[in-house]
Amino acid sequence: MADSRIYSAAALSARAALAGVEPEPGVLKHDSILHVKGVERHFGGITAVNVDQLDIQRGSITALIGPNGAGKTTLFNVLTGFDPPDAGKWQFDGTEMSKVSAHKMAVKGMVRTFQLTKSLTKLSVIENMKLGAIDQVGESWWNALFPLRWKAQEAIVEKRADELLSRFTMGHMRDEYAGTLSGGQRKLLEMARALMTQPRLVMLDEPMAGVNPALKQSLNEHIRSLRDEGMTILFIEHDMDMVHDISDWVVVMSEGRIIAEGTPAQISENTSVIEAYLGAHQGNTMFEEKH
Repeated sequence: MADSRIYSAAALSARAALAGVEPEPGVLKHDSILHVKGVERHFGGITAVNVDQLDIQRGSITALIGPNGAGKTTLFNVLTGFDPPDAGKWQFDGTEMSKVSAHKMAVKGMVRTFQLTKSLTKLSVIENMKLGAIDQVGESWWNALFPLRWKAQEAIVEKRADELLSRFTMGHMRDEYAGTLSGGQRKLLEMARALMTQPRLVMLDEPMAGVNPALKQSLNEHIRSLRDEGMTILFIEHDMDMVHDISDWVVVMSEGRIIAEGTPAQISENTSVIEAYLGAHQGNTMFEEKH
């Protein structure tokens, strides 16, 4: 059946930029925002990540998929400074990042969420949001002694936090403890908080994990809207309906390596992916569309 969906200008631009890219592991992109070269991470005698090369196209939504244990989250942890690499380098928007600590990544425009949400349960939703802002004057102990130095900035931060909560339809929860939120609401809070840094690259680790079906479509729309506003999205996901629905490009990992890249349609026909992801005799069911 022909695809009758209406795509945004940003989606059409991203897919046009990727249209001439060969569907090969490690292929260079026309305008990459993230370039990974020779990254390895070992745990004892186990090689969790061994990525020769990976490029992420600017302004696209790229899915990172693969079987459990493929190394996807470990790669995220390395690229965002939460896990030290044993080898390799990577650049974000032309800046070398392999020596940058985790807490400085967001300042540079590269932010991530986690598979298990990291909200501070005994703080309110709005307090969690405000913690996501960067370069806050009041974080200095000296400036904290002089309210006039940070009150104006805090008002701006709170205004942005309220705007984002409204965008994610969570304004009514602003004064509730984060610990009272459902799993899906915590996912929304974590995504909203990530946007407090005004990032250029958003990395989402299984955004649909633990989310009820009613919230899934809402999350899909939020992710599309990030791309429409000029951000680049890289996300790990096992929900193949979501991957097919919103991805411009798909990267497949298996046993720590990149084994395939391409559009969702190209990946769904890749026999190496089918064998690695589903087993050699499962047939091509990865990206069956619901009609």
